Amino acid sequence: QVQLVESGGGLVQAGGSLRLSCAVSGNTGSMNIMGWYRQTPGKERELVARIPRFGIANYGDAVKGRFTISRDNAKNTVYLQMNSLKPDDTAVYYCNVKALVVTDFVDYWGQGTQVTVSS
Repeated sequence: QVQLVESGGGLVQAGGSLRLSCAVSGNTGSMNIMGWYRQTPGKERELVARIPRFGIANYGDAVKGRFTISRDNAKNTVYLQMNSLKPDDTAVYYCNVKALVVTDFVDYWGQGTQVTVSS
């Protein structure tokens, strides 16, 4: 059974920083993609950043240059370093793993962690 446990959310002032972590347990295969998405009430979940096991990360336009995603394959953990935070970054942040199963990707999600940026 795959489980994703997020940590690191909270309240921060605009301009501040936070670091999110997501520890993944269970078998998600070796060619997975780990990432972060976020969602605010009434809006669709949007990509923040994702990183494959091998290759380069890609970012949503709203966070480019401010957020950095990284992963530790030995610990099966993905991180999101968020700098220069803005009130618009306020959202519930969800960890995601896309596991390659035969020829399709299966999505696994964490429970979400709240990030609130005050002005």
